[in-house]
Amino acid sequence: MIRAIVTDIEGTTSDIRFVHNVLFPFARENMAAFIVAFQHREDVAGRLSDLRDEIARPQATVEDLIAVLFGFMDEDRKSTALKALQGMIWRDGYVNGSFTGHLYPDVLPAFKTWKEQGIDLYVYSSGSVAAQKLLFGYSDAGDITPLFSGYFDTHVGAKRETPSYRNIAGKIALPAGELLFLSDIHQELDAAQEAGWNTVQLLRGEADAESRHRQVNRFDQINLELFSS
Repeated sequence: MIRAIVTDIEGTTSDIRFVHNVLFPFARENMAAFIVAFQHREDVAGRLSDLRDEIARPQATVEDLIAVLFGFMDEDRKSTALKALQGMIWRDGYVNGSFTGHLYPDVLPAFKTWKEQGIDLYVYSSGSVAAQKLLFGYSDAGDITPLFSGYFDTHVGAKRETPSYRNIAGKIALPAGELLFLSDIHQELDAAQEAGWNTVQLLRGEADAESRHRQVNRFDQINLELFSS
């Protein structure tokens, strides 16, 4: 029986093009000015310190770090410091109405149904927890954050590594067999499955021939009764 569902965002609840065509360019356009203006603010300074640790350059200047951040963005590197700083910049965009967080139309009805059934909902994304809350707090459907019981990012581990899912199961305090992970990436689902989780792959396009996971195209095609045994 499924007692908690953990969902990915990019490509799962939300169109990957929103992230790549809206969020990433907005962060790139505003990153340098943001870092220069707010480098001494406690939260920004903390993430810059984390970045120095990540690249093992404790004496790196702000200009050096800005160059590193642009390099990380070019690589699409899953840097926790980068993701946190991007989230801070995206907050301005959400708050001032530059954009709203994209949701596929089948997502919210499924979330509401599962919540009414007593199933706890969580998010696990490579984007920072702050960025996750912004996307769902300023979504196309309004603020849907009250539906979620918690959020996880790369602080618990990388999404393609099995220990990450053991860490999440420990924080949720449920057996892995009662957890369901939703993602569009079969390598992430592989890692979750190896940790004992149930899995469903959300694919908005063609089927994934290399995947061993149950595949659906929409949230309303997910049948939790299949996991009741």
